[in-house]
Amino acid sequence: MRDLKRTTVLSLVLLTGAVLAVTAWQRQRPDFTPEQEARLQIRQVMDGLYVIPGFDGGQSGGNVAVRVTGDGVIIVDNKFPYSFDFITEQVASVTDEPIKYILNTHHHGDHAGSNADFLPNAEVIAHKNVRANILRNNQTGAPRVVFADETAVYLGDAEVHAYHFGRGHTNGDAVIYFADLRAIHTGDLFIHGQRLDGSTLAPFWDVRNGGSAVEWPATLTGVLALDFNTAIPGHGETLTKNDVRTFRDNVEKVLDRTKAAIDNGATRDTIADQVETGDLGWPLAPVRLQDVYDELTAN
Repeated sequence: MRDLKRTTVLSLVLLTGAVLAVTAWQRQRPDFTPEQEARLQIRQVMDGLYVIPGFDGGQSGGNVAVRVTGDGVIIVDNKFPYSFDFITEQVASVTDEPIKYILNTHHHGDHAGSNADFLPNAEVIAHKNVRANILRNNQTGAPRVVFADETAVYLGDAEVHAYHFGRGHTNGDAVIYFADLRAIHTGDLFIHGQRLDGSTLAPFWDVRNGGSAVEWPATLTGVLALDFNTAIPGHGETLTKNDVRTFRDNVEKVLDRTKAAIDNGATRDTIADQVETGDLGWPLAPVRLQDVYDELTAN
């Protein structure tokens, strides 16, 4: 277990830095292999709903949901600053309707990086903390329309809601609910699978931007109260409501195990060696478990 954590810490720390600083360097699209390029092409989830896949915060960005309404297109997230042309081309391959609304799930540059390019011709909508985080982190494309708890867009045949159920990945996480399709886009409140380089994704509570491991399960409990079958995660393949429930339960296991280790005398320096996460499929870096330790011992 100790060796696993040591081998994953560097890549996860670098990933975190890339996410937070993406607007400073990720201005050009990376060179993908033909196999990777094929994985990133738009695909249909169901009638009227598509996804432009994203598998990581370093190369391919997050999943972009594309809702074709008959009166324009609503997209959820928009990857990196370099991604505007790619996304518009992908959308144009399935519809000639214009993109009218962009809903941000959170502020990270692999999800909201091309806001600024969309703003001249479309409206960007996000939780109020997303705007605050974008401005504080000197990112471009701060949304002009924000909400506190929920909002909705009605366009053509589509009914699309954005809900803020609480903190988790950040303090501005929104879950986008396609009510008429019983589908959601979770942003990074729920992720799954492997990055393009084959390494395994694990949850990241961005404490510098208001994230909370302790509050994450309750936030996902709010998500699970929605009536949906299909879940588009922030990164990875489209899954189901049961997969979201399993993810929530696994976050609770991390919290329970960390609490138990603290009760047994673990310190901040030793907590990572005393909390097992391999059975959850999550190679959590020691700093992630130290963040949990800090939250649990804050009072």
